[in-house]
Amino acid sequence: MFESAELGHRIDKETFREEEPKLRAALLDTQFDFRENGKFPVVILISGVDGSGKGETINVLYEWMDPRYLSTLAFSTPTDEEQERPYMWRFWRALPPKGRIGIFAGSWYSNPIAERIRGKLDKGDLDQRMDQINRFEAMLVNEGALVLKFWFHLSKDGQRQRLKALEKDPRTAWRVTKESWARLKTYDKLQEAAGHVLRMTNTPWAPWIVVEGTDDRYRSLTVGKIILDALQKRLADTRDQNYPVAPPMAPKIDRLDVLTALDLTQTLEKQTYETQLAKWQGRLSELVRHPEFRKHSLILAFEGSDAAGKGGSIRRVTAAIDARQYQIVPVAAPTEEERAQPYLWRFWRHIPRVNRVTIFDRTWYGRVLVERVEGFCSEADWLRAYTEINDFEHELHKDGAIVIKFWLQISAQEQLKRFKEREKIEFKRFKITEEDWRNRKKSKAYHDAVCDLVDRTSTSTAPWTLVEANDKNFARVKILRTICERLEKALNTEKHSEKAKD
Repeated sequence: MFESAELGHRIDKETFREEEPKLRAALLDTQFDFRENGKFPVVILISGVDGSGKGETINVLYEWMDPRYLSTLAFSTPTDEEQERPYMWRFWRALPPKGRIGIFAGSWYSNPIAERIRGKLDKGDLDQRMDQINRFEAMLVNEGALVLKFWFHLSKDGQRQRLKALEKDPRTAWRVTKESWARLKTYDKLQEAAGHVLRMTNTPWAPWIVVEGTDDRYRSLTVGKIILDALQKRLADTRDQNYPVAPPMAPKIDRLDVLTALDLTQTLEKQTYETQLAKWQGRLSELVRHPEFRKHSLILAFEGSDAAGKGGSIRRVTAAIDARQYQIVPVAAPTEEERAQPYLWRFWRHIPRVNRVTIFDRTWYGRVLVERVEGFCSEADWLRAYTEINDFEHELHKDGAIVIKFWLQISAQEQLKRFKEREKIEFKRFKITEEDWRNRKKSKAYHDAVCDLVDRTSTSTAPWTLVEANDKNFARVKILRTICERLEKALNTEKHSEKAKD
Protein backbone atom coordinates (compact mmCIF):
# COMPACT_ATOMS: atom_id res chain seq x y z
CA MET A 1 0.00 0.00 0.00
CA PHE A 2 3.05 2.26 -0.01
CA GLU A 3 3.97 2.21 -3.74
CA SER A 4 2.66 5.71 -4.51
CA ALA A 5 4.61 7.13 -1.57
CA GLU A 6 8.00 6.04 -2.92
CA LEU A 7 7.86 7.76 -6.31
CA GLY A 8 9.78 10.90 -5.30
CA HIS A 9 6.91 13.40 -5.09
CA ARG A 10 8.21 16.98 -4.97
CA ILE A 11 6.86 20.52 -5.31
CA ASP A 12 9.21 23.30 -6.40
CA LYS A 13 9.45 26.58 -4.46
CA GLU A 14 7.74 28.66 -7.14
CA THR A 15 4.70 26.37 -7.29
CA PHE A 16 4.52 26.29 -3.50
CA ARG A 17 4.65 30.09 -3.23
CA GLU A 18 1.84 30.31 -5.74
CA GLU A 19 -0.36 27.61 -4.17
CA GLU A 20 0.18 28.28 -0.45
CA PRO A 21 -1.65 31.65 -0.12
CA LYS A 22 -4.69 30.37 -2.03
CA LEU A 23 -4.85 27.23 0.08
CA ARG A 24 -4.50 29.14 3.34
CA ALA A 25 -7.27 31.54 2.42
CA ALA A 26 -9.56 28.71 1.38
CA LEU A 27 -8.84 26.79 4.59
CA LEU A 28 -9.66 29.79 6.77
CA ASP A 29 -12.89 30.51 4.87
CA THR A 30 -13.95 26.88 5.09
CA GLN A 31 -13.01 26.70 8.76
CA PHE A 32 -15.22 29.74 9.39
CA ASP A 33 -18.13 28.03 7.60
CA PHE A 34 -17.40 24.90 9.62
CA ARG A 35 -17.58 26.81 12.92
CA GLU A 36 -20.82 28.52 11.90
CA ASN A 37 -22.61 25.63 10.21
CA GLY A 38 -20.73 22.46 11.04
CA LYS A 39 -22.73 20.13 13.22
CA PHE A 40 -20.04 17.49 13.33
CA PRO A 41 -16.51 17.03 14.72
CA VAL A 42 -13.38 16.40 12.64
CA VAL A 43 -10.85 13.81 13.79
CA ILE A 44 -7.45 13.94 12.06
CA LEU A 45 -4.92 11.19 12.75
CA ILE A 46 -1.26 11.95 11.95
CA SER A 47 0.80 8.75 11.90
CA GLY A 48 3.85 7.40 10.10
CA VAL A 49 7.55 6.65 10.31
CA ASP A 50 10.05 8.75 12.26
CA GLY A 51 11.34 11.76 10.33
CA SER A 52 8.44 11.82 7.88
CA GLY A 53 7.22 15.24 9.01
CA LYS A 54 4.39 14.48 11.40
CA GLY A 55 5.20 17.29 13.83
CA GLU A 56 6.04 19.75 11.04
CA THR A 57 2.71 19.10 9.37
CA ILE A 58 0.78 19.74 12.60
CA ASN A 59 2.67 23.03 12.99
CA VAL A 60 1.78 24.00 9.42
CA LEU A 61 -1.92 23.34 10.08
CA TYR A 62 -1.76 25.60 13.13
CA GLU A 63 -0.11 28.27 10.99
CA TRP A 64 -2.58 27.99 8.12
CA MET A 65 -5.79 27.65 10.16
CA ASP A 66 -7.35 29.42 13.15
CA PRO A 67 -5.63 27.71 16.08
CA ARG A 68 -8.44 28.65 18.49
CA TYR A 69 -10.59 25.92 16.99
CA LEU A 70 -7.93 23.24 16.74
CA SER A 71 -6.92 20.79 19.44
CA THR A 72 -3.81 18.64 19.38
CA LEU A 73 -3.82 15.43 21.40
CA ALA A 74 -0.48 13.70 21.86
CA PHE A 75 -0.36 10.14 23.12
CA SER A 76 2.72 8.29 24.28
CA THR A 77 3.12 5.62 26.96
CA PRO A 78 -0.12 5.34 28.97
CA THR A 79 -0.03 6.92 32.41
CA ASP A 80 -0.77 4.93 35.56
CA GLU A 81 -4.31 6.29 35.50
CA GLU A 82 -4.79 5.31 31.88
CA GLN A 83 -3.34 1.85 32.45
CA GLU A 84 -6.02 1.22 35.05
CA ARG A 85 -8.74 1.91 32.50
CA PRO A 86 -9.79 0.09 29.29
CA TYR A 87 -7.38 0.76 26.42
CA MET A 88 -9.71 3.08 24.47
CA TRP A 89 -10.67 5.15 27.50
CA ARG A 90 -8.11 7.90 27.00
CA PHE A 91 -9.10 8.30 23.36
CA TRP A 92 -12.77 8.60 24.21
CA ARG A 93 -11.93 11.42 26.61
CA ALA A 94 -9.92 13.28 23.98
CA LEU A 95 -12.54 13.27 21.19
CA PRO A 96 -13.30 16.78 19.88
CA PRO A 97 -16.84 18.19 20.21
CA LYS A 98 -18.95 19.25 17.22
CA GLY A 99 -17.57 22.28 15.43
CA ARG A 100 -13.97 21.59 16.37
CA ILE A 101 -11.03 19.80 14.79
CA GLY A 102 -9.01 17.35 16.86
CA ILE A 103 -5.53 16.43 15.62
CA PHE A 104 -4.21 13.20 17.11
CA ALA A 105 -0.40 12.97 17.20
CA GLY A 106 -0.22 9.31 17.95
CA SER A 107 -3.51 7.50 18.26
CA TRP A 108 -5.23 4.22 19.02
CA TYR A 109 -2.95 2.66 16.36
CA SER A 110 0.38 3.55 17.96
CA ASN A 111 0.49 1.07 20.83
CA PRO A 112 -0.68 -2.02 18.87
CA ILE A 113 1.91 -1.38 16.15
CA ALA A 114 4.68 -0.85 18.73
CA GLU A 115 3.72 -4.00 20.65
CA ARG A 116 3.63 -6.02 17.45
CA ILE A 117 7.15 -4.83 16.52
CA ARG A 118 8.45 -5.74 19.99
CA GLY A 119 6.86 -9.18 19.76
CA LYS A 120 4.47 -8.58 22.64
CA LEU A 121 1.38 -8.92 20.47
CA ASP A 122 0.77 -11.88 18.17
CA LYS A 123 -1.08 -11.50 14.90
CA GLY A 124 -4.33 -12.88 16.24
CA ASP A 125 -4.39 -10.39 19.10
CA LEU A 126 -3.41 -7.59 16.72
CA ASP A 127 -6.32 -8.45 14.42
CA GLN A 128 -8.69 -8.38 17.38
CA ARG A 129 -7.41 -4.91 18.28
CA MET A 130 -7.99 -3.77 14.72
CA ASP A 131 -11.52 -5.14 14.76
CA GLN A 132 -12.13 -3.11 17.89
CA ILE A 133 -10.73 0.01 16.25
CA ASN A 134 -12.83 -0.51 13.13
CA ARG A 135 -15.97 -0.65 15.23
CA PHE A 136 -14.89 2.44 17.15
CA GLU A 137 -14.27 4.44 13.98
CA ALA A 138 -17.53 3.22 12.45
CA MET A 139 -19.29 4.53 15.53
CA LEU A 140 -17.57 7.91 15.16
CA VAL A 141 -18.63 8.21 11.53
CA ASN A 142 -22.16 7.04 12.20
CA GLU A 143 -22.38 9.67 14.92
CA GLY A 144 -21.46 12.28 12.31
CA ALA A 145 -17.68 12.66 12.69
CA LEU A 146 -15.43 13.22 9.69
CA VAL A 147 -12.39 10.97 10.21
CA LEU A 148 -9.20 11.62 8.22
CA LYS A 149 -6.29 9.22 8.74
CA PHE A 150 -2.86 10.15 7.35
CA TRP A 151 0.15 7.83 7.22
CA PHE A 152 3.40 9.62 6.32
CA HIS A 153 5.74 7.22 4.56
CA LEU A 154 9.46 7.18 3.81
CA SER A 155 11.52 4.45 2.22
CA LYS A 156 14.21 2.99 4.46
CA ASP A 157 16.93 4.90 2.66
CA GLY A 158 14.74 8.00 2.60
CA GLN A 159 14.26 7.82 6.37
CA ARG A 160 18.00 7.46 6.94
CA GLN A 161 18.79 10.47 4.74
CA ARG A 162 16.08 12.59 6.37
CA LEU A 163 17.28 11.80 9.89
CA LYS A 164 20.82 12.79 8.87
CA ALA A 165 19.56 16.06 7.37
CA LEU A 166 17.55 16.90 10.48
CA GLU A 167 20.46 16.03 12.75
CA LYS A 168 22.85 18.19 10.71
CA ASP A 169 20.68 21.32 10.97
CA PRO A 170 21.05 23.00 14.43
CA ARG A 171 17.42 24.16 14.21
CA THR A 172 16.09 20.60 13.88
CA ALA A 173 18.78 18.46 15.50
CA TRP A 174 16.72 18.16 18.69
CA ARG A 175 14.11 16.18 16.79
CA VAL A 176 16.52 13.28 16.24
CA THR A 177 17.14 11.10 19.27
CA LYS A 178 18.84 7.78 19.98
CA GLU A 179 15.38 6.23 19.81
CA SER A 180 14.98 7.60 16.26
CA TRP A 181 18.08 5.78 15.07
CA ALA A 182 17.12 2.67 17.05
CA ARG A 183 13.73 2.60 15.34
CA LEU A 184 15.44 2.82 11.94
CA LYS A 185 16.84 -0.65 12.69
CA THR A 186 13.30 -1.98 13.05
CA TYR A 187 12.11 -0.33 9.81
CA ASP A 188 11.26 -3.63 8.10
CA LYS A 189 9.27 -4.81 11.11
CA LEU A 190 7.41 -1.49 11.16
CA GLN A 191 6.55 -1.78 7.47
CA GLU A 192 5.21 -5.29 7.95
CA ALA A 193 3.17 -4.37 11.02
CA ALA A 194 1.95 -1.04 9.66
CA GLY A 195 1.08 -2.52 6.27
CA HIS A 196 -1.06 -5.15 7.97
CA VAL A 197 -2.71 -2.58 10.24
CA LEU A 198 -3.48 -0.25 7.33
CA ARG A 199 -4.96 -3.10 5.33
CA MET A 200 -7.16 -4.21 8.22
CA THR A 201 -8.41 -0.69 8.97
CA ASN A 202 -8.64 0.81 5.47
CA THR A 203 -12.41 1.05 5.71
CA PRO A 204 -14.82 2.89 3.39
CA TRP A 205 -15.90 5.15 6.25
CA ALA A 206 -12.35 5.95 7.40
CA PRO A 207 -9.77 5.06 4.71
CA TRP A 208 -6.06 5.64 5.13
CA ILE A 209 -4.37 8.35 3.08
CA VAL A 210 -0.70 7.49 2.52
CA VAL A 211 1.48 10.56 1.87
CA GLU A 212 5.14 10.59 0.89
CA GLY A 213 7.07 12.49 3.57
CA THR A 214 10.29 13.23 1.70
CA ASP A 215 9.46 16.76 0.49
CA ASP A 216 8.02 19.22 3.04
CA ARG A 217 6.26 21.35 0.43
CA TYR A 218 4.58 18.39 -1.25
CA ARG A 219 3.50 16.90 2.08
CA SER A 220 2.08 20.19 3.39
CA LEU A 221 0.13 21.03 0.23
CA THR A 222 -1.20 17.50 -0.08
CA VAL A 223 -2.47 17.32 3.49
CA GLY A 224 -3.88 20.86 3.37
CA LYS A 225 -5.79 20.21 0.16
CA ILE A 226 -7.18 16.90 1.37
CA ILE A 227 -8.46 18.50 4.57
CA LEU A 228 -9.94 21.40 2.57
CA ASP A 229 -11.66 19.11 0.06
CA ALA A 230 -13.02 16.86 2.81
CA LEU A 231 -14.43 19.78 4.81
CA GLN A 232 -15.97 21.44 1.76
CA LYS A 233 -17.56 18.22 0.58
CA ARG A 234 -18.97 17.47 4.00
CA LEU A 235 -20.34 21.00 4.52
CA ALA A 236 -22.04 20.84 1.12
CA ASP A 237 -23.66 17.50 1.95
CA THR A 238 -27.36 17.99 2.64
CA ARG A 239 -28.02 14.42 3.72
CA ASP A 240 -28.70 13.29 7.27
CA GLN A 241 -25.42 13.87 9.10
CA ASN A 242 -25.63 10.40 10.61
CA TYR A 243 -25.15 8.96 7.12
CA PRO A 244 -21.59 7.65 6.77
CA VAL A 245 -19.53 9.98 4.56
CA ALA A 246 -16.02 9.07 3.45
CA PRO A 247 -13.45 11.76 2.65
CA PRO A 248 -12.64 12.17 -1.05
CA MET A 249 -9.79 10.38 -2.75
CA ALA A 250 -6.43 12.11 -2.29
CA PRO A 251 -5.74 14.44 -5.24
CA LYS A 252 -2.54 14.02 -7.27
CA ILE A 253 -1.17 17.56 -7.13
CA ASP A 254 2.07 16.94 -9.07
CA ARG A 255 0.71 14.60 -11.80
CA LEU A 256 3.00 11.78 -10.68
CA ASP A 257 1.35 8.45 -9.96
CA VAL A 258 1.97 4.72 -10.29
CA LEU A 259 0.98 4.73 -13.99
CA THR A 260 2.73 7.89 -15.18
CA ALA A 261 5.90 6.67 -13.43
CA LEU A 262 6.07 3.60 -15.69
CA ASP A 263 8.66 3.46 -18.47
CA LEU A 264 6.58 2.29 -21.43
CA THR A 265 9.55 2.43 -23.82
CA GLN A 266 11.05 -0.85 -22.55
CA THR A 267 11.37 -3.52 -25.23
CA LEU A 268 12.78 -6.99 -25.90
CA GLU A 269 14.21 -7.91 -29.26
CA LYS A 270 12.83 -11.08 -30.85
CA GLN A 271 15.79 -13.38 -30.21
CA THR A 272 16.10 -12.36 -26.56
CA TYR A 273 12.34 -12.68 -26.16
CA GLU A 274 12.26 -16.23 -27.52
CA THR A 275 15.13 -17.28 -25.24
CA GLN A 276 13.56 -15.68 -22.16
CA LEU A 277 10.09 -17.01 -23.01
CA ALA A 278 11.36 -20.59 -23.20
CA LYS A 279 13.32 -20.18 -19.98
CA TRP A 280 10.41 -18.91 -17.87
CA GLN A 281 7.81 -21.20 -19.41
CA GLY A 282 10.05 -24.13 -18.58
CA ARG A 283 10.51 -22.91 -15.03
CA LEU A 284 6.76 -22.37 -14.58
CA SER A 285 6.08 -25.89 -15.82
CA GLU A 286 8.45 -27.25 -13.17
CA LEU A 287 6.97 -25.17 -10.36
CA VAL A 288 3.32 -26.16 -10.87
CA ARG A 289 4.47 -29.82 -10.82
CA HIS A 290 6.61 -29.33 -7.70
CA PRO A 291 5.57 -31.45 -4.67
CA GLU A 292 5.26 -28.32 -2.51
CA PHE A 293 2.67 -26.86 -4.91
CA ARG A 294 0.27 -29.63 -3.93
CA LYS A 295 -0.36 -27.65 -0.74
CA HIS A 296 -1.25 -24.50 -2.66
CA SER A 297 -3.38 -23.13 -5.44
CA LEU A 298 -2.44 -20.37 -7.85
CA ILE A 299 -4.79 -17.50 -8.73
CA LEU A 300 -3.73 -15.16 -11.53
CA ALA A 301 -5.71 -11.94 -11.92
CA PHE A 302 -5.32 -10.01 -15.17
CA GLU A 303 -6.52 -6.43 -15.55
CA GLY A 304 -5.34 -3.72 -17.91
CA SER A 305 -6.09 -1.11 -20.50
CA ASP A 306 -8.21 -2.17 -23.46
CA ALA A 307 -5.96 -3.83 -26.09
CA ALA A 308 -3.07 -4.08 -23.62
CA GLY A 309 -2.46 -7.74 -24.47
CA LYS A 310 -4.03 -9.67 -21.62
CA GLY A 311 -5.21 -12.51 -23.88
CA GLY A 312 -1.82 -13.00 -25.49
CA SER A 313 -0.09 -12.97 -22.13
CA ILE A 314 -2.52 -15.51 -20.71
CA ARG A 315 -1.86 -17.83 -23.65
CA ARG A 316 1.90 -17.71 -22.98
CA VAL A 317 1.21 -18.67 -19.36
CA THR A 318 -1.12 -21.56 -20.14
CA ALA A 319 1.32 -22.90 -22.72
CA ALA A 320 3.50 -23.93 -19.79
CA ILE A 321 0.77 -25.70 -17.79
CA ASP A 322 -1.05 -28.99 -18.31
CA ALA A 323 -4.54 -28.17 -19.58
CA ARG A 324 -6.03 -30.44 -16.91
CA GLN A 325 -4.46 -28.27 -14.20
CA TYR A 326 -5.82 -24.79 -15.07
CA GLN A 327 -9.07 -22.96 -15.73
CA ILE A 328 -9.53 -19.60 -17.45
CA VAL A 329 -12.45 -17.50 -16.19
CA PRO A 330 -13.40 -14.61 -18.52
CA VAL A 331 -15.33 -12.00 -16.55
CA ALA A 332 -18.05 -9.94 -18.22
CA ALA A 333 -21.15 -8.15 -16.93
CA PRO A 334 -22.82 -10.12 -14.11
CA THR A 335 -25.74 -12.38 -15.01
CA GLU A 336 -29.14 -12.20 -13.32
CA GLU A 337 -28.11 -15.09 -11.10
CA GLU A 338 -24.92 -13.32 -10.09
CA ARG A 339 -26.67 -10.00 -9.45
CA ALA A 340 -28.93 -11.76 -6.98
CA GLN A 341 -25.91 -12.66 -4.82
CA PRO A 342 -23.29 -10.60 -2.92
CA TYR A 343 -20.78 -9.05 -5.30
CA LEU A 344 -17.87 -11.44 -4.63
CA TRP A 345 -20.01 -14.58 -4.83
CA ARG A 346 -19.38 -15.10 -8.54
CA PHE A 347 -15.61 -15.12 -7.94
CA TRP A 348 -15.71 -17.38 -4.89
CA ARG A 349 -17.40 -20.06 -7.01
CA HIS A 350 -14.32 -20.25 -9.27
CA ILE A 351 -11.63 -20.42 -6.56
CA PRO A 352 -9.39 -23.43 -7.37
CA ARG A 353 -8.57 -26.39 -5.19
CA VAL A 354 -4.97 -27.06 -4.19
CA ASN A 355 -2.56 -28.00 -6.97
CA ARG A 356 -4.73 -26.12 -9.48
CA VAL A 357 -4.51 -22.79 -11.29
CA THR A 358 -7.33 -20.36 -12.04
CA ILE A 359 -6.72 -17.43 -14.37
CA PHE A 360 -9.17 -14.53 -14.25
CA ASP A 361 -9.38 -12.47 -17.45
CA ARG A 362 -10.84 -9.37 -15.78
CA THR A 363 -11.62 -9.73 -12.11
CA TRP A 364 -13.40 -8.60 -8.96
CA TYR A 365 -11.79 -5.20 -9.54
CA GLY A 366 -14.55 -4.37 -12.00
CA ARG A 367 -16.45 -2.89 -9.07
CA VAL A 368 -13.81 -0.19 -8.49
CA LEU A 369 -13.10 0.28 -12.21
CA VAL A 370 -15.91 0.05 -14.76
CA GLU A 371 -18.73 0.06 -12.20
CA ARG A 372 -17.23 3.09 -10.48
CA VAL A 373 -16.52 5.06 -13.66
CA GLU A 374 -19.74 4.16 -15.48
CA GLY A 375 -21.92 4.68 -12.42
CA PHE A 376 -23.17 1.07 -12.33
CA CYS A 377 -22.94 1.08 -8.54
CA SER A 378 -23.19 3.76 -5.87
CA GLU A 379 -20.18 5.59 -4.43
CA ALA A 380 -20.78 3.83 -1.11
CA ASP A 381 -20.63 0.45 -2.88
CA TRP A 382 -17.30 0.95 -4.62
CA LEU A 383 -15.72 2.68 -1.62
CA ARG A 384 -16.72 -0.29 0.51
CA ALA A 385 -15.37 -2.71 -2.11
CA TYR A 386 -11.70 -1.91 -1.43
CA THR A 387 -11.98 -3.33 2.08
CA GLU A 388 -14.04 -6.30 0.95
CA ILE A 389 -11.55 -7.12 -1.82
CA ASN A 390 -8.57 -6.88 0.54
CA ASP A 391 -10.32 -9.19 3.00
CA PHE A 392 -11.19 -11.59 0.16
CA GLU A 393 -7.60 -11.82 -1.03
CA HIS A 394 -6.27 -12.09 2.52
CA GLU A 395 -8.58 -15.00 3.22
CA LEU A 396 -7.40 -16.73 0.05
CA HIS A 397 -3.80 -16.23 1.11
CA LYS A 398 -4.43 -17.63 4.61
CA ASP A 399 -5.86 -20.78 3.04
CA GLY A 400 -2.76 -21.39 0.91
CA ALA A 401 -3.64 -19.65 -2.35
CA ILE A 402 -0.92 -17.68 -4.10
CA VAL A 403 -2.61 -14.58 -5.54
CA ILE A 404 -0.72 -12.72 -8.28
CA LYS A 405 -2.31 -9.60 -9.81
CA PHE A 406 -1.25 -7.88 -13.02
CA TRP A 407 -2.21 -4.52 -14.48
CA LEU A 408 -1.08 -4.16 -18.12
CA GLN A 409 -0.57 -0.53 -19.11
CA ILE A 410 -0.13 0.93 -22.61
CA SER A 411 0.03 4.51 -23.83
CA ALA A 412 -2.94 6.23 -25.48
CA GLN A 413 -1.03 6.30 -28.77
CA GLU A 414 -0.27 2.58 -28.67
CA GLN A 415 -3.87 1.80 -27.81
CA LEU A 416 -5.15 3.81 -30.79
CA LYS A 417 -2.70 1.99 -33.06
CA ARG A 418 -3.91 -1.43 -31.82
CA PHE A 419 -7.57 -0.44 -32.13
CA LYS A 420 -7.07 0.48 -35.78
CA GLU A 421 -5.14 -2.74 -36.47
CA ARG A 422 -7.98 -4.78 -34.99
CA GLU A 423 -10.47 -3.13 -37.31
CA LYS A 424 -8.36 -4.03 -40.34
CA ILE A 425 -7.53 -7.66 -39.48
CA GLU A 426 -10.45 -10.01 -40.13
CA PHE A 427 -9.81 -12.50 -37.31
CA LYS A 428 -9.26 -9.67 -34.76
CA ARG A 429 -12.38 -7.63 -35.46
CA PHE A 430 -14.32 -9.36 -32.71
CA LYS A 431 -11.89 -7.81 -30.20
CA ILE A 432 -12.90 -4.22 -30.97
CA THR A 433 -16.33 -2.84 -30.08
CA GLU A 434 -18.06 0.52 -29.80
CA GLU A 435 -17.61 0.23 -26.06
CA ASP A 436 -13.83 0.18 -26.49
CA TRP A 437 -13.95 3.46 -28.42
CA ARG A 438 -16.32 4.97 -25.87
CA ASN A 439 -14.05 3.99 -22.97
CA ARG A 440 -11.18 5.98 -24.53
CA LYS A 441 -13.18 9.15 -23.93
CA LYS A 442 -13.17 8.36 -20.21
CA SER A 443 -9.48 7.55 -20.01
CA LYS A 444 -8.82 10.15 -17.28
CA ALA A 445 -11.53 8.68 -15.02
CA TYR A 446 -10.21 5.16 -15.59
CA HIS A 447 -6.64 6.33 -14.98
CA ASP A 448 -7.61 7.80 -11.60
CA ALA A 449 -9.57 4.66 -10.69
CA VAL A 450 -6.58 2.41 -11.47
CA CYS A 451 -4.24 4.53 -9.34
CA ASP A 452 -6.71 4.38 -6.46
CA LEU A 453 -7.11 0.60 -6.66
CA VAL A 454 -3.33 0.07 -6.67
CA ASP A 455 -2.90 2.38 -3.67
CA ARG A 456 -5.72 0.76 -1.71
CA THR A 457 -5.35 -2.94 -2.62
CA SER A 458 -1.64 -3.56 -3.19
CA THR A 459 -0.92 -5.52 -0.02
CA SER A 460 1.99 -7.61 1.20
CA THR A 461 -0.01 -10.80 0.61
CA ALA A 462 -1.38 -9.78 -2.81
CA PRO A 463 0.68 -6.95 -4.32
CA TRP A 464 -0.01 -5.50 -7.76
CA THR A 465 2.53 -5.98 -10.54
CA LEU A 466 2.33 -3.12 -13.02
CA VAL A 467 3.40 -4.26 -16.48
CA GLU A 468 4.78 -1.92 -19.13
CA ALA A 469 2.94 -3.41 -22.12
CA ASN A 470 3.67 -1.16 -25.10
CA ASP A 471 6.01 -3.94 -26.20
CA LYS A 472 4.19 -7.28 -26.01
CA ASN A 473 7.43 -9.27 -25.83
CA PHE A 474 8.61 -7.33 -22.78
CA ALA A 475 5.23 -7.64 -21.07
CA ARG A 476 4.91 -11.40 -21.58
CA VAL A 477 8.36 -12.14 -20.22
CA LYS A 478 7.85 -9.85 -17.21
CA ILE A 479 4.57 -11.61 -16.39
CA LEU A 480 6.07 -15.10 -16.63
CA ARG A 481 9.13 -14.10 -14.62
CA THR A 482 6.95 -12.53 -11.91
CA ILE A 483 4.79 -15.66 -11.61
CA CYS A 484 7.85 -17.88 -11.29
CA GLU A 485 9.53 -15.63 -8.72
CA ARG A 486 6.38 -15.39 -6.58
CA LEU A 487 5.87 -19.16 -6.76
CA GLU A 488 9.48 -19.87 -5.85
CA LYS A 489 9.28 -17.51 -2.89
CA ALA A 490 6.04 -19.03 -1.60
CA LEU A 491 7.19 -22.62 -1.94
CA ASN A 492 10.67 -22.02 -0.53
CA THR A 493 9.34 -20.01 2.41
CA GLU A 494 7.09 -22.82 3.51
CA LYS A 495 9.82 -25.40 3.01
CA HIS A 496 12.29 -23.43 5.13
CA SER A 497 9.75 -22.89 7.91
CA GLU A 498 9.07 -26.64 8.09
CA LYS A 499 12.81 -27.33 8.38
CA ALA A 500 13.05 -24.83 11.22
CA LYS A 501 10.25 -26.61 13.10
CA ASP A 502 12.06 -29.94 12.72
